[in-house]
Amino acid sequence: MIGAAVDRPVLADPLLRHRVHQVHQALATRTEHLEAESRLALVVERLRGHPRQVQPDPGGNATLNTGSDPGLAARLRELLEAHVTQGITLYEAATRLHANRAHLVRAFGREYGIPPHSYLTSRRVDLARRHLLAGHSPAEAAALSGLHDQSHLNRHFTRLVGVPPGRYARSRVSYEPAGAST
Repeated sequence: MIGAAVDRPVLADPLLRHRVHQVHQALATRTEHLEAESRLALVVERLRGHPRQVQPDPGGNATLNTGSDPGLAARLRELLEAHVTQGITLYEAATRLHANRAHLVRAFGREYGIPPHSYLTSRRVDLARRHLLAGHSPAEAAALSGLHDQSHLNRHFTRLVGVPPGRYARSRVSYEPAGAST
């Protein structure tokens, strides 16, 4: 790509550039829709903060909750817990909770120290771990946990647990307490 838009961006904003890059990364995996939506909401919010880019919100988000709400993160967490395997879009969560999407992501991050998509992924990995311990194959555990496929499970499981799911499943035999089979 060449041209003025690439050579000299109109907005010199390193944080915005970083957030756009994060959106691209999330879209490249084609697996984490909540992550892409969350990151895009922060990009849109940042763009709206630039004086030349301020426009009225066509979705009417001005009336939505954007202030401090200590219970908002907890309500989002409950919603995520209720949708671990099937997932939920950020738009749907924001609509149900009557909150601005970017504010929802920020409130959750402030309260729990991670963005909502990371929380959902960690819950799915924990669910997959339990399925592996119950004797399911990694592919079955991925499907039962709401992860898209075995490679998706492998990537996140290894990052969060420290070992690949197959090795973790095989290790359960060696960690059974003595006399457990009697």
